Amino acid sequence: MPLVAQFLNVHQPDILCLQETKCRDSEFPGSEIRKLGYEYLAINGQKGYHGVAILSRLPLDDVDRIAFCEKGDARHIAASFSVDGRSIRLHNFYVPAGGDEADPVKNPKFAHKISFLDEMHRLAVNEAITENDTIMVGDFNIAPFEHDVWSHKALLKVVSHTEVETQKLKLILSEGRWIDTLRQFTPLEDKLYTWWSYRAPDWAKADKGRRLDHIWTSRSLAPHLSGIEILRDARGWERPSDHVPVTLNLNF
Repeated sequence: MPLVAQFLNVHQPDILCLQETKCRDSEFPGSEIRKLGYEYLAINGQKGYHGVAILSRLPLDDVDRIAFCEKGDARHIAASFSVDGRSIRLHNFYVPAGGDEADPVKNPKFAHKISFLDEMHRLAVNEAITENDTIMVGDFNIAPFEHDVWSHKALLKVVSHTEVETQKLKLILSEGRWIDTLRQFTPLEDKLYTWWSYRAPDWAKADKGRRLDHIWTSRSLAPHLSGIEILRDARGWERPSDHVPVTLNLNF
């Protein structure tokens, strides 16, 4: 909570999406969040695991939660908000990490991740959610492009950058007609990271990062995209997450 408060007080986004909150809805610090000016909350929590939330200064309505893969995991929440009379649908995801071994036969966690991606694809493509103004964000636990990781060659067989994962996410991106906003402002040939492992003794010096966190929008919002920020400095905060905040600016 102190890190969330620090980020909200300094950067003051209109909306913040969280992943891996790891608490039941009744345990979520709603009163503390509201004191910071974020009156509207949409929460999908779970005891000790997963959990996603949307914190907003703007009113939220039509809140929905999809239970992917029939597991009952709290990995998705959606809500709508309005800007100048324009309704925008927001989906917040926490995609399974997938464990350590990239083999769906030997590793049930990886099999779950693959199934989850297939269901995300059906939501994005079959339900054509980008036909309206839509934003999809989250910890996707996949670095899809070559320069989304510190070493493409070294990580090709490492979960989060294997071919089966990256191809499935790229298919959701292309067939769902999404804009990958971080790459809209940063060329594919440039390195771009949002995550640095706890295992590195000096994460900044080693700089062995991955781009696991994403903000995608429908193409209808393209004229309103005005910039992104990856708050790299947050990785050096006291007791930090291994993920850093990623922000998209939209002008209407």
